Amino acid sequence: MAGKIEVMLGDITQLAVDVIVNAANSSLLGGGGVDGAIHRAAGPELLAECLTLDGCSTGWAKITGGYQLPARHVIHTVGPVWEGGKANEAELLASCYAASMELAVTNGLKTIAFPAISCGVYGFPPEKAVPIAVAEVQDFISEYPEIEKVIFVCFDAEMEALYREELGES
Repeated sequence: MAGKIEVMLGDITQLAVDVIVNAANSSLLGGGGVDGAIHRAAGPELLAECLTLDGCSTGWAKITGGYQLPARHVIHTVGPVWEGGKANEAELLASCYAASMELAVTNGLKTIAFPAISCGVYGFPPEKAVPIAVAEVQDFISEYPEIEKVIFVCFDAEMEALYREELGES
């Protein structure tokens, strides 16, 4: 597993990987944060394809083309809104990572980049979200060696530090 997981500070829309993951809302029609940035970078074709998908439930994922992105595909997953930890948020967040990885494997995609799902406007505390994300990805790639690289793309240095600490890199 060493070398299969990377952490970076940067813009997920600029990565030339097989698939980037979008922290989407349930409509899949774009929004703020990472979602809006991905839709803007991918171009109007992404919205057109998303209109055919009939939304997505929290904890699940759907795949589209990448269009004008360097990534060939986008996996859209809907993370939970933080409600104090009493509404199965941890399980739903874990499901986002697992469902996204399953879609990647099913579609023969070997390199995948994740944002910090639910850690923006959805309010999931990063110190609670990062261990979930790392554990799900580590468990998945230990079972599916065909995944060559998973990149956690962080929007700020604090988030990057949390991922590095969780991975024992700090």
